[in-house]
Amino acid sequence: MVKSPGSQISVGLSPLRKFWQRFIGFLFPPETDTWLAVLRSGLGLQVIVYALFLRSDWHYLFASSGKGLVGREVGEAITAFDSPLIPTFGWLVAFGRNLNMSEETVLTVAWVGLLSAGCLLLLGLLSRPAAIVAWFVHLCAAESGGLLAYGADSFMTTALFYLMLSPLPDHYSFDHWVTKTKPKNPLLLGFWRRVLQVHLCFVYFIGGLAKCLGNGWWDGSNLWRSLIRPPFNLVPPDLLVQFKYALPLLGISICLLEVSYPIFIWLKRTRWIWLGCILAMHAAIGLTMGLYLFALVMIVMNLAAFGVPSSGRRAQATSAITEQKIHAKATGFGPDEAAVLKS
Repeated sequence: MVKSPGSQISVGLSPLRKFWQRFIGFLFPPETDTWLAVLRSGLGLQVIVYALFLRSDWHYLFASSGKGLVGREVGEAITAFDSPLIPTFGWLVAFGRNLNMSEETVLTVAWVGLLSAGCLLLLGLLSRPAAIVAWFVHLCAAESGGLLAYGADSFMTTALFYLMLSPLPDHYSFDHWVTKTKPKNPLLLGFWRRVLQVHLCFVYFIGGLAKCLGNGWWDGSNLWRSLIRPPFNLVPPDLLVQFKYALPLLGISICLLEVSYPIFIWLKRTRWIWLGCILAMHAAIGLTMGLYLFALVMIVMNLAAFGVPSSGRRAQATSAITEQKIHAKATGFGPDEAAVLKS
């Protein structure tokens, strides 16, 4: 029996359709909003700690030349060279002048707004506006103080950006209790969690690969230099000398842990082992080097991305109900009739 050209084309396209369906299923897995609640509350705590850490030096760090440590003009000039569209505190100060507000007043209002946004995020009250304010003010701080910014600022800005675009509010927030919002689309919740997961995989793989290409992590010398360099030298040097033979082992373990993160974090049998090791690594960085903000934001992002078990059955059931309602609106039939017609 000779197959028609149409049937041959359909057979040829079936593998592509299966691949496309799997790809879409990977990008849009049905999820509940528990991970979003972890991300929101964790970043709220992160913003609060960040604002409180800088409360005494806020004006000193972000004032103009002659009033601060270096002057924010240097950082803002570097930022403007990259793109003039990146917001800085210079924008807010210029806007404040139109309202007859001094630079000191504008910086004070910005700090209060950042702290208030962190508190609102922690409580889940006005979640979306709070996330937008926190992201914008922190981005201004990170770009205006570009010479003093480090990895924690980059990850904090990224995490707040994802939170700002995610389907807030979650059902653990005060917003949900007050306004009784409808459940969010499980596929949309799954998409934004997947974006966060893939982002972390790229971060750890590239970071681990860069460590593997150098000699300092294989012989432990990079760990030694990191732990004895002020102001990160919280561990006494004599204690490091006693455990000097463990530094190469720790360096190699960190390289292998990070470069293999995109593989073993997805496997159910090894996910909790890798997640526990990553969390322990960041906790150790915070305790031994004093990088508390960096450790906290990485722990929050990892917990939100992979630390919350996927509620697949519940989310799939909610997703199916949502699809039935959409189909019912389009056809004019009720949910039951729409389900029968769809089947």
